Amino acid sequence: MIRTHSPVLAAVLFLCLLSFPVGEGRGDSSTASAHVWKQLVLEADGLGLPTKFLKAVPSDFVTFEFDDLQAYAAEYHLGEHRMVLNRSLSFNAAGGTLRPLGRLTHAELETLYHELFHAYMDYLMTMRAGDRPDPFLAFARKQQQCRYSAVLITPVIQRPSQTEERFLSERESWEALNEGWAVFIGWAIWNQLEVGQRSGRSIGKPGKSRDGWLRRLEEADREGKFRGYYEPEDQTERGIAKKRFLASSSRLSSEELERLMAEALGFSPDLVRQAAAILSQSQRGLSSAKACE
Repeated sequence: MIRTHSPVLAAVLFLCLLSFPVGEGRGDSSTASAHVWKQLVLEADGLGLPTKFLKAVPSDFVTFEFDDLQAYAAEYHLGEHRMVLNRSLSFNAAGGTLRPLGRLTHAELETLYHELFHAYMDYLMTMRAGDRPDPFLAFARKQQQCRYSAVLITPVIQRPSQTEERFLSERESWEALNEGWAVFIGWAIWNQLEVGQRSGRSIGKPGKSRDGWLRRLEEADREGKFRGYYEPEDQTERGIAKKRFLASSSRLSSEELERLMAEALGFSPDLVRQAAAILSQSQRGLSSAKACE
């Protein structure tokens, strides 16, 4: 999860990238962080993982730091472009080096990509594109107003069938969208690794791995896994629940999935079409999942 200037909960991130020191001085830290990002892209390429949105972010945009975090393994500070890692994730808990990306578990890579996607969205919001705004960011803003300004939530997470309507603020709706999209990004990576490990083949081409990934996609969508969450701005409500999860009916739409797969992850056009068709069929009759005008 992202952390904003008004404290927002950070999701657990078991980040272990590569053996490279992160210096304590500003200059050393910036140089080391740029090296971390470059190595991250190279290692992800080597593992056959999507790198399209990673390559769009300048290597010096995110600063990696170590600190003694209490509640979370990592925090991404939106607007400050900082990824703060717990010292326990470094060699000997010294806060000096990171492990190679290839040593991460599938679950750790899932959470890593979740957080890196927040960094990508942060970059899109801060970059200067002149008179031509980034198409992906423009799409996100449109979805924010169309689909995430009024949502259904599950007040009691253990009772998914019980829902309540909420009208979200600008910050809440943007966070709900970002978290829902990041959830899918992480899910896509974890399941790519899982099906690839079992069959030994990539989902980039037709075959058992792709079929398995698509079956998992349909199951996950029907279970309502692709949904966002946000931290309520209202102090009274926040005292009741630190996070509010969207209901299944307010989950990721097929149009959003298509743009995420094509423009962020860079999956092949035929895989994108197959995945979007599955979600369209699965969400038929769901008014909140219809494309925005």
